[in-house]
Amino acid sequence: MSAAKLYTPEVLRAAVALARYPLLPDFPLTSEARSPSCGSTLRIGLSVDDGGAIDRLGLSLSACAIGQASAAIFAGNAVGSSAQRIGASRNEIEAWLGGERAMPDWPGLELIAAARDYPARHGAILLAWNAAIRALDNQPRG
Repeated sequence: MSAAKLYTPEVLRAAVALARYPLLPDFPLTSEARSPSCGSTLRIGLSVDDGGAIDRLGLSLSACAIGQASAAIFAGNAVGSSAQRIGASRNEIEAWLGGERAMPDWPGLELIAAARDYPARHGAILLAWNAAIRALDNQPRG
């Protein structure tokens, strides 16, 4: 598969959308994730509502356009999600990347579907979910 099929204009537009999610210093929950396969890194900041659902987030990352687009796909649909949903979605995406299931029901994943054929990109695809899970695991229990 050619890079042209991987780095489509839609993927590049999604990557640019990250500007809507600045990582500000006031997020109470933060974490980082690194892809062992490519070295991409992502920092996330979250706040949650009284029920534990994400109500605001910010991202900062150093990743390829696929990793950036995946993070934007995450950010565009994470608000309102619980730690349980984020964890389940992460597991479903990992299984999909491994060819074990159909594409999960997370809006926007079709934009990066071609990257499934590139195992070196899988870690970058999962960065936002991995960092969010770690951040949500750090929230105080009431």
